[in-house]
Amino acid sequence: MQGLRRRVVYISLYEGIAIVAASAGLALMTDAGLGHSGALAVAASVIAVLWNLAFNALFERWESRQAVRGRSVRRRIAHAIGFEGGLIAFLVPMFAWGLGVSLWQALVMDLGLVVFFLVYTFVFNWAFDRVFGLPASAMGEAQPA
Repeated sequence: MQGLRRRVVYISLYEGIAIVAASAGLALMTDAGLGHSGALAVAASVIAVLWNLAFNALFERWESRQAVRGRSVRRRIAHAIGFEGGLIAFLVPMFAWGLGVSLWQALVMDLGLVVFFLVYTFVFNWAFDRVFGLPASAMGEAQPA
């Protein structure tokens, strides 16, 4: 599976699981309740989807120009850290506003989620590639324009 179809399946599966996990995590870390936490998790998911599209397009463009093909553990770790690091910049202000906490408190909460999501992203990507195969960028095939 390649191209847009691969990205749609990837994002749908990843974010569906992420919404459930983030809703539970935010509800456990705050007194906001599951409904409020769920709404924030959905908003975070929308932001994450947009960031995911942009980040993965840039990552795959970079990856297609590399001499070494495949997705090593090192490359997967770099992917996960890059994605989650960028996402922090978007989500901390939203969590601070949505939960009525300081930026510092939101950052601490987000870092708790980041620890979970770093592992989740790594495992999800690995499993996704095992089930659906590697993208063309990792196999050295020509990329569609």
